[in-house]
Amino acid sequence: MVNIEKLIRPELLSARAYTPIIPLKVLSEQVKIPVEGVIKLDGNENPYGCSPKVKHALAAYPYYHIYPDPEQRELREALAEYVGLPAHYIVAGSGSDELIDLILRLFIEPGDKVINCVPTFGMYPFSTEVCGGRIVSVSRDENFAVDLASIKAAIDEQTKVVFLASPNNPTGNITPQQDILALVETGIVVVVDEAYYEFSGVTIAPLVPHYENLVVLRSFSKWAGLAGLRVGYGIFPHRLAELISKIKPPYNVNVAAQIAALESLRDVDYLRDTIGTIVAERGCLFAKLKGVGFLDPFPSQANFILCSVLNGQAREIHHQLKQKGIFIRYFDTPQLENCLRISVGKPEHTDVLIDALKGVC
Repeated sequence: MVNIEKLIRPELLSARAYTPIIPLKVLSEQVKIPVEGVIKLDGNENPYGCSPKVKHALAAYPYYHIYPDPEQRELREALAEYVGLPAHYIVAGSGSDELIDLILRLFIEPGDKVINCVPTFGMYPFSTEVCGGRIVSVSRDENFAVDLASIKAAIDEQTKVVFLASPNNPTGNITPQQDILALVETGIVVVVDEAYYEFSGVTIAPLVPHYENLVVLRSFSKWAGLAGLRVGYGIFPHRLAELISKIKPPYNVNVAAQIAALESLRDVDYLRDTIGTIVAERGCLFAKLKGVGFLDPFPSQANFILCSVLNGQAREIHHQLKQKGIFIRYFDTPQLENCLRISVGKPEHTDVLIDALKGVC
Protein backbone atom coordinates (compact mmCIF):
# COMPACT_ATOMS: atom_id res chain seq x y z
CA MET A 1 0.00 0.00 0.00
CA VAL A 2 1.22 3.51 -0.84
CA ASN A 3 1.24 6.01 2.02
CA ILE A 4 0.23 8.96 -0.12
CA GLU A 5 0.55 11.42 2.77
CA LYS A 6 4.33 11.00 2.70
CA LEU A 7 4.32 12.66 -0.72
CA ILE A 8 2.15 15.60 0.33
CA ARG A 9 3.66 18.86 1.56
CA PRO A 10 3.57 18.35 5.35
CA GLU A 11 2.47 21.91 6.15
CA LEU A 12 -0.67 21.41 4.07
CA LEU A 13 -1.72 18.33 6.01
CA SER A 14 -2.20 20.48 9.11
CA ALA A 15 -3.34 23.67 7.36
CA ARG A 16 -6.72 25.06 8.34
CA ALA A 17 -9.38 25.15 5.66
CA TYR A 18 -11.00 28.46 4.77
CA THR A 19 -14.47 28.85 6.28
CA PRO A 20 -16.75 29.70 3.34
CA ILE A 21 -20.28 31.06 3.23
CA ILE A 22 -22.93 28.32 3.12
CA PRO A 23 -25.06 28.26 -0.07
CA LEU A 24 -28.62 29.52 0.05
CA LYS A 25 -30.21 26.13 -0.67
CA VAL A 26 -28.22 24.47 2.10
CA LEU A 27 -29.20 27.21 4.56
CA SER A 28 -32.84 26.67 3.57
CA GLU A 29 -32.56 22.93 4.19
CA GLN A 30 -30.82 23.42 7.56
CA VAL A 31 -33.68 25.44 9.05
CA LYS A 32 -36.48 23.86 6.99
CA ILE A 33 -37.60 27.22 5.62
CA PRO A 34 -38.26 27.72 1.88
CA VAL A 35 -35.51 29.54 -0.01
CA GLU A 36 -37.77 32.52 -0.64
CA GLY A 37 -38.29 32.87 3.14
CA VAL A 38 -34.57 32.97 3.99
CA ILE A 39 -32.96 36.34 4.72
CA LYS A 40 -29.29 35.98 3.85
CA LEU A 41 -27.19 38.70 5.45
CA ASP A 42 -23.98 36.75 6.02
CA GLY A 43 -22.05 37.01 2.73
CA ASN A 44 -22.02 40.73 1.86
CA GLU A 45 -23.78 39.89 -1.39
CA ASN A 46 -25.82 42.45 -3.31
CA PRO A 47 -29.49 41.80 -2.42
CA TYR A 48 -30.64 43.46 -5.67
CA GLY A 49 -28.62 41.12 -7.86
CA CYS A 50 -26.92 41.94 -11.13
CA SER A 51 -27.87 44.33 -13.91
CA PRO A 52 -30.82 43.04 -15.98
CA LYS A 53 -28.59 43.45 -19.02
CA VAL A 54 -26.34 40.69 -17.67
CA LYS A 55 -29.14 38.13 -17.73
CA HIS A 56 -30.15 39.03 -21.27
CA ALA A 57 -26.56 38.92 -22.55
CA LEU A 58 -25.86 35.55 -20.94
CA ALA A 59 -29.01 34.08 -22.46
CA ALA A 60 -28.21 35.42 -25.94
CA TYR A 61 -24.51 34.49 -26.17
CA PRO A 62 -24.00 31.81 -28.88
CA TYR A 63 -20.38 30.74 -28.36
CA TYR A 64 -20.13 28.94 -25.02
CA HIS A 65 -18.40 26.07 -26.82
CA ILE A 66 -15.42 28.34 -27.62
CA TYR A 67 -12.65 29.10 -25.11
CA PRO A 68 -12.60 32.63 -23.68
CA ASP A 69 -9.97 35.19 -24.67
CA PRO A 70 -6.95 34.32 -22.49
CA GLU A 71 -5.72 37.92 -22.68
CA GLN A 72 -9.12 39.31 -21.65
CA ARG A 73 -8.72 42.08 -24.24
CA GLU A 74 -12.27 43.42 -24.37
CA LEU A 75 -12.75 43.16 -20.63
CA ARG A 76 -9.46 44.86 -19.82
CA GLU A 77 -10.22 47.73 -22.20
CA ALA A 78 -13.61 48.24 -20.58
CA LEU A 79 -12.00 48.10 -17.13
CA ALA A 80 -9.40 50.63 -18.26
CA GLU A 81 -12.17 53.11 -19.04
CA TYR A 82 -13.87 52.39 -15.69
CA VAL A 83 -10.66 52.65 -13.65
CA GLY A 84 -9.13 55.52 -15.61
CA LEU A 85 -5.81 53.79 -16.32
CA PRO A 86 -4.47 52.05 -19.46
CA ALA A 87 -5.36 48.39 -19.93
CA HIS A 88 -1.75 47.23 -19.54
CA TYR A 89 -2.05 47.89 -15.80
CA ILE A 90 -5.02 45.53 -15.44
CA VAL A 91 -5.37 41.74 -15.13
CA ALA A 92 -8.67 40.00 -14.46
CA GLY A 93 -9.08 36.93 -12.31
CA SER A 94 -11.60 34.34 -11.20
CA GLY A 95 -12.58 36.60 -8.34
CA SER A 96 -9.98 38.61 -6.49
CA ASP A 97 -9.28 35.38 -4.55
CA GLU A 98 -7.39 34.02 -7.55
CA LEU A 99 -5.35 37.22 -7.82
CA ILE A 100 -4.40 36.99 -4.14
CA ASP A 101 -3.09 33.50 -4.83
CA LEU A 102 -1.23 34.61 -7.98
CA ILE A 103 0.45 37.51 -6.17
CA LEU A 104 1.67 35.15 -3.47
CA ARG A 105 2.89 32.62 -6.04
CA LEU A 106 4.85 35.38 -7.72
CA PHE A 107 6.63 36.58 -4.57
CA ILE A 108 6.58 33.91 -1.88
CA GLU A 109 9.19 31.21 -1.48
CA PRO A 110 8.88 28.69 1.38
CA GLY A 111 9.41 30.51 4.65
CA ASP A 112 8.86 34.04 3.31
CA LYS A 113 6.64 36.24 5.44
CA VAL A 114 3.34 37.98 4.74
CA ILE A 115 1.96 40.59 7.12
CA ASN A 116 -1.71 40.27 7.95
CA CYS A 117 -3.44 43.17 9.75
CA VAL A 118 -5.99 41.38 11.90
CA PRO A 119 -8.91 41.25 12.07
CA THR A 120 -9.32 41.11 8.31
CA PHE A 121 -10.22 38.92 5.33
CA GLY A 122 -9.48 35.24 5.90
CA MET A 123 -8.17 34.53 2.40
CA TYR A 124 -4.86 36.27 3.10
CA PRO A 125 -3.58 33.73 5.67
CA PHE A 126 -5.25 30.84 3.86
CA SER A 127 -3.53 31.55 0.54
CA THR A 128 -0.24 32.37 2.24
CA GLU A 129 -0.15 28.94 3.90
CA VAL A 130 -1.09 27.18 0.67
CA CYS A 131 1.79 28.98 -1.07
CA GLY A 132 4.27 27.96 1.63
CA GLY A 133 4.61 31.37 3.25
CA ARG A 134 4.47 32.36 6.90
CA ILE A 135 1.82 34.72 8.24
CA VAL A 136 2.87 37.48 10.63
CA SER A 137 -0.26 38.80 12.31
CA VAL A 138 -0.20 42.43 13.41
CA SER A 139 -3.23 43.55 15.38
CA ARG A 140 -5.13 46.67 14.46
CA ASP A 141 -5.79 49.24 17.18
CA GLU A 142 -8.98 49.59 19.24
CA ASN A 143 -10.63 51.43 16.33
CA PHE A 144 -9.45 48.78 13.83
CA ALA A 145 -6.96 51.17 12.20
CA VAL A 146 -3.69 49.65 11.01
CA ASP A 147 -0.82 50.00 13.46
CA LEU A 148 1.95 51.44 11.28
CA ALA A 149 4.64 51.28 13.94
CA SER A 150 3.96 47.61 14.67
CA ILE A 151 3.85 46.70 10.99
CA LYS A 152 7.19 48.40 10.34
CA ALA A 153 8.68 46.68 13.40
CA ALA A 154 7.54 43.31 12.03
CA ILE A 155 9.26 43.75 8.65
CA ASP A 156 12.53 41.90 8.16
CA GLU A 157 14.52 40.49 5.24
CA GLN A 158 12.03 37.66 4.73
CA THR A 159 8.98 39.92 4.59
CA LYS A 160 7.60 40.20 1.07
CA VAL A 161 3.95 41.32 1.19
CA VAL A 162 1.43 43.14 3.36
CA PHE A 163 -2.32 42.97 2.71
CA LEU A 164 -4.58 45.92 3.50
CA ALA A 165 -8.31 45.55 2.90
CA SER A 166 -9.85 49.00 2.50
CA PRO A 167 -12.68 49.13 3.43
CA ASN A 168 -11.61 46.37 5.75
CA ASN A 169 -13.63 43.19 6.06
CA PRO A 170 -15.20 42.66 8.59
CA THR A 171 -14.82 46.08 10.24
CA GLY A 172 -15.81 48.39 7.36
CA ASN A 173 -13.21 51.14 7.90
CA ILE A 174 -10.79 52.46 5.28
CA THR A 175 -7.02 52.82 5.53
CA PRO A 176 -5.94 56.43 4.88
CA GLN A 177 -3.78 57.07 1.83
CA GLN A 178 -0.89 58.40 3.91
CA ASP A 179 -0.76 55.14 5.88
CA ILE A 180 -0.72 53.07 2.69
CA LEU A 181 2.08 55.16 1.19
CA ALA A 182 4.06 54.95 4.42
CA LEU A 183 4.07 51.16 3.97
CA VAL A 184 4.86 51.44 0.26
CA GLU A 185 8.01 53.34 1.28
CA THR A 186 9.24 50.30 3.25
CA GLY A 187 9.85 48.50 -0.07
CA ILE A 188 7.65 45.46 0.48
CA VAL A 189 4.69 44.74 -1.79
CA VAL A 190 1.58 46.53 -0.53
CA VAL A 191 -1.66 44.93 -1.73
CA VAL A 192 -4.71 47.13 -1.14
CA ASP A 193 -7.87 45.06 -1.45
CA GLU A 194 -10.67 47.39 -2.55
CA ALA A 195 -13.40 44.76 -2.89
CA TYR A 196 -15.86 47.21 -1.31
CA TYR A 197 -14.55 50.34 -3.06
CA GLU A 198 -17.84 51.24 -4.74
CA PHE A 199 -19.53 51.62 -1.34
CA SER A 200 -16.85 53.95 0.03
CA GLY A 201 -15.73 55.87 -3.06
CA VAL A 202 -12.19 55.94 -1.65
CA THR A 203 -9.39 54.48 -3.77
CA ILE A 204 -5.65 54.60 -4.19
CA ALA A 205 -5.74 53.07 -7.68
CA PRO A 206 -4.60 56.24 -9.54
CA LEU A 207 -1.24 56.03 -7.73
CA VAL A 208 -0.40 52.49 -8.88
CA PRO A 209 1.60 53.65 -11.97
CA HIS A 210 3.86 55.72 -9.70
CA TYR A 211 5.05 52.85 -7.49
CA GLU A 212 6.61 49.49 -8.37
CA ASN A 213 5.29 47.79 -5.24
CA LEU A 214 1.67 49.01 -4.98
CA VAL A 215 -1.20 46.73 -6.09
CA VAL A 216 -4.96 47.30 -5.93
CA LEU A 217 -7.50 44.48 -6.10
CA ARG A 218 -11.19 44.83 -6.86
CA SER A 219 -14.20 42.57 -7.31
CA PHE A 220 -17.50 42.44 -9.19
CA SER A 221 -18.99 40.25 -6.45
CA LYS A 222 -20.39 43.01 -4.23
CA TRP A 223 -21.31 46.14 -6.16
CA ALA A 224 -22.23 44.39 -9.43
CA GLY A 225 -24.01 41.39 -7.90
CA LEU A 226 -21.80 38.81 -9.63
CA ALA A 227 -20.55 36.83 -6.62
CA GLY A 228 -21.69 33.56 -8.20
CA LEU A 229 -19.79 34.15 -11.43
CA ARG A 230 -16.39 34.86 -9.82
CA VAL A 231 -14.76 37.79 -11.55
CA GLY A 232 -12.37 40.35 -10.14
CA TYR A 233 -9.40 42.33 -11.33
CA GLY A 234 -6.10 43.73 -10.19
CA ILE A 235 -4.46 47.05 -10.97
CA PHE A 236 -0.72 46.36 -11.08
CA PRO A 237 2.47 48.23 -11.93
CA HIS A 238 3.15 47.40 -15.56
CA ARG A 239 5.92 44.88 -14.92
CA LEU A 240 3.89 43.03 -12.30
CA ALA A 241 0.88 42.96 -14.63
CA GLU A 242 3.08 41.27 -17.24
CA LEU A 243 4.28 38.66 -14.76
CA ILE A 244 0.84 37.96 -13.29
CA SER A 245 -0.49 37.51 -16.84
CA LYS A 246 2.39 35.13 -17.54
CA ILE A 247 1.71 32.82 -14.58
CA LYS A 248 -2.08 32.85 -14.51
CA PRO A 249 -4.04 29.94 -16.04
CA PRO A 250 -4.72 30.89 -19.67
CA TYR A 251 -8.52 30.74 -19.47
CA ASN A 252 -8.94 31.81 -15.86
CA VAL A 253 -11.99 34.06 -16.39
CA ASN A 254 -14.71 32.07 -18.08
CA VAL A 255 -16.87 33.36 -20.91
CA ALA A 256 -19.96 33.88 -18.75
CA ALA A 257 -18.02 35.89 -16.21
CA GLN A 258 -16.45 38.08 -18.89
CA ILE A 259 -19.84 38.73 -20.49
CA ALA A 260 -21.38 39.59 -17.12
CA ALA A 261 -18.55 41.95 -16.21
CA LEU A 262 -18.73 43.71 -19.57
CA GLU A 263 -22.49 44.19 -19.34
CA SER A 264 -22.11 45.49 -15.79
CA LEU A 265 -19.64 48.10 -16.98
CA ARG A 266 -22.07 49.07 -19.74
CA ASP A 267 -24.81 49.53 -17.16
CA VAL A 268 -22.86 51.41 -14.51
CA ASP A 269 -25.58 54.01 -14.01
CA TYR A 270 -28.09 51.31 -13.03
CA LEU A 271 -25.61 49.73 -10.65
CA ARG A 272 -24.65 53.07 -9.12
CA ASP A 273 -28.32 53.63 -8.32
CA THR A 274 -28.34 50.26 -6.58
CA ILE A 275 -25.20 51.16 -4.66
CA GLY A 276 -26.83 54.42 -3.57
CA THR A 277 -29.82 52.47 -2.30
CA ILE A 278 -27.56 50.12 -0.34
CA VAL A 279 -25.55 52.99 1.15
CA ALA A 280 -28.76 54.75 2.22
CA GLU A 281 -30.03 51.54 3.80
CA ARG A 282 -26.66 51.12 5.55
CA GLY A 283 -27.38 54.35 7.40
CA CYS A 284 -30.87 53.20 8.35
CA LEU A 285 -29.60 49.81 9.49
CA PHE A 286 -26.86 51.41 11.58
CA ALA A 287 -29.34 53.67 13.36
CA LYS A 288 -31.72 50.80 14.08
CA LEU A 289 -28.92 48.52 15.32
CA LYS A 290 -27.79 51.35 17.58
CA GLY A 291 -31.27 51.31 19.06
CA VAL A 292 -30.98 47.65 20.03
CA GLY A 293 -29.77 47.86 23.59
CA PHE A 294 -27.26 45.02 23.49
CA LEU A 295 -25.56 45.92 20.19
CA ASP A 296 -22.79 48.44 19.52
CA PRO A 297 -22.43 48.84 15.72
CA PHE A 298 -19.13 50.05 14.26
CA PRO A 299 -19.33 52.74 11.52
CA SER A 300 -18.84 51.20 8.08
CA GLN A 301 -17.97 52.38 4.59
CA ALA A 302 -18.76 48.97 3.06
CA ASN A 303 -22.03 47.07 2.56
CA PHE A 304 -22.02 45.47 6.00
CA ILE A 305 -21.90 46.53 9.65
CA LEU A 306 -19.89 44.90 12.42
CA CYS A 307 -21.58 44.85 15.82
CA SER A 308 -20.12 44.16 19.22
CA VAL A 309 -22.61 42.24 21.37
CA LEU A 310 -22.52 43.89 24.76
CA ASN A 311 -24.34 41.14 26.66
CA GLY A 312 -21.84 38.49 25.55
CA GLN A 313 -24.50 36.42 23.79
CA ALA A 314 -23.32 36.68 20.18
CA ARG A 315 -23.33 32.93 19.60
CA GLU A 316 -26.84 32.54 21.02
CA ILE A 317 -28.18 35.50 19.03
CA HIS A 318 -26.67 34.04 15.86
CA HIS A 319 -28.32 30.70 16.62
CA GLN A 320 -31.74 32.15 17.41
CA LEU A 321 -31.76 34.27 14.25
CA LYS A 322 -30.73 31.24 12.22
CA GLN A 323 -33.75 29.32 13.46
CA LYS A 324 -35.91 32.16 12.16
CA GLY A 325 -34.26 31.96 8.74
CA ILE A 326 -32.10 35.06 9.24
CA PHE A 327 -28.43 34.39 8.56
CA ILE A 328 -25.70 36.74 9.74
CA ARG A 329 -21.96 36.18 10.36
CA TYR A 330 -20.73 35.23 13.83
CA PHE A 331 -17.11 35.69 14.91
CA ASP A 332 -15.29 34.17 17.84
CA THR A 333 -11.66 35.24 17.49
CA PRO A 334 -9.55 37.17 20.00
CA GLN A 335 -10.00 40.46 18.11
CA LEU A 336 -13.70 39.87 17.39
CA GLU A 337 -14.92 38.14 20.50
CA ASN A 338 -18.72 38.40 20.71
CA CYS A 339 -19.09 40.14 17.35
CA LEU A 340 -21.65 39.81 14.58
CA ARG A 341 -21.36 41.08 11.01
CA ILE A 342 -24.58 41.97 9.24
CA SER A 343 -24.74 42.56 5.50
CA VAL A 344 -26.92 45.44 4.32
CA GLY A 345 -30.08 44.04 2.77
CA LYS A 346 -33.25 45.61 1.49
CA PRO A 347 -35.38 47.79 3.82
CA GLU A 348 -37.78 44.91 4.41
CA HIS A 349 -34.85 42.72 5.48
CA THR A 350 -33.79 45.36 8.00
CA ASP A 351 -37.31 45.47 9.44
CA VAL A 352 -37.53 41.70 9.87
CA LEU A 353 -34.02 41.58 11.38
CA ILE A 354 -34.70 44.32 13.93
CA ASP A 355 -38.01 42.76 14.95
CA ALA A 356 -36.27 39.41 15.40
CA LEU A 357 -33.45 40.96 17.44
CA LYS A 358 -35.98 42.45 19.83
CA GLY A 359 -37.19 38.95 20.57
CA VAL A 360 -33.87 37.18 21.19
CA CYS A 361 -32.02 36.53 24.45
